[in-house]
Amino acid sequence: MSLSISRRACLRGIGAFAATPFAARSALAASDDIVIGQSTHLSGPVASTMKGPMKGQELALEEFNSKGGVGGRKVRLITLDDAYDPKRCVDNAITLIERERVTALFGLGSTGTVAAVLPLLAEKKVPLVTAYTGTPALRTRQHPYFFTAMASYRDEVVQMVRNLVTVHCSRIALAYHDTPFGKLMLPVVEEVCTQEGATLVAKAALELAGGNSVAVCQTLSAARPQAVVFMAFGPALVPFVQAARAQIGVPVYAPSIANTKQQIEALGDHARGLAFTQIVPYPMRATTPITKDYAAAMGRAGLPMDFDHFFGYLNMRVMLETLRRAGSAVTPQSLVSTIEAMGRVDLGGYRVSFGPDNHHGSKFVDLLIIGPGGRFIR
Repeated sequence: MSLSISRRACLRGIGAFAATPFAARSALAASDDIVIGQSTHLSGPVASTMKGPMKGQELALEEFNSKGGVGGRKVRLITLDDAYDPKRCVDNAITLIERERVTALFGLGSTGTVAAVLPLLAEKKVPLVTAYTGTPALRTRQHPYFFTAMASYRDEVVQMVRNLVTVHCSRIALAYHDTPFGKLMLPVVEEVCTQEGATLVAKAALELAGGNSVAVCQTLSAARPQAVVFMAFGPALVPFVQAARAQIGVPVYAPSIANTKQQIEALGDHARGLAFTQIVPYPMRATTPITKDYAAAMGRAGLPMDFDHFFGYLNMRVMLETLRRAGSAVTPQSLVSTIEAMGRVDLGGYRVSFGPDNHHGSKFVDLLIIGPGGRFIR
């Protein structure tokens, strides 16, 4: 199936609110667990990007259930593979809602899959609480059953461009993924550059795995940019940065979704100097209650702390906090009402804010640079 999806189609999905109620369901599932469901890319060319977040969300869930869950009811997550295919994601969501009777969907993994599922959420009246995509087009119109806990990609682009303008690098080139994510982000980058006083001097589409990186960098280099914004993710980062170092030789800025431990390690010395936006607090120093909890969870698992795992851990913590507040008799509709009534909540150093007119809980963005040995410099 083609991954192409237009902005208009995306917004149609968001606007499809006319719905009929889903068949009456028991407040308790067949087992006494509260069941939530996830569809994401466990296979395919960008499957590696989910390895850290999946483990992080697992650790948060284990921690929560070990403390009694929701009024004694454990929370169980069912995850299905969609291989980054929107149609498979919709099929998975139908399975999760109709067969597994999930209370909510959680952590869907891409722009195209979330856009494809939004009409189904409205039809079935089941919420999606957190998604691993920050595409702003998905947030343009408020959807009654869609909630996020992290800043949008537009928020990240604003941080990048403002920083570049501040350091007098206002001639910017853009490499963007030839995917729904990249195509929806192209006009966002153009708009932000104009808004912040920068000039977008060149742009080029990048294949999913970065196979055309040399050609893309040749195109961008011809415009003599002072910096490059890399609006892509997954394995494309490695060949692109290698080609950019050889052919362009200017700073490269990338969004949080591109920053995975696996890709940074694969780049080796080429990673030094890369700038990444981050939409979660710095996790490597346990200075807040939530980073201390995260450090303890990673320690029990015998894993080193990084952003990948913390991203999944923090999204799951938000999901679980909404369930905790909804109580042990939670239903999809009561969960929606609970989230809309939450207001400002401090999760031990990470703050979110929800309301009837605000389903997108955070605008937090940080900017970090890769230093020697792959370490982050703030």
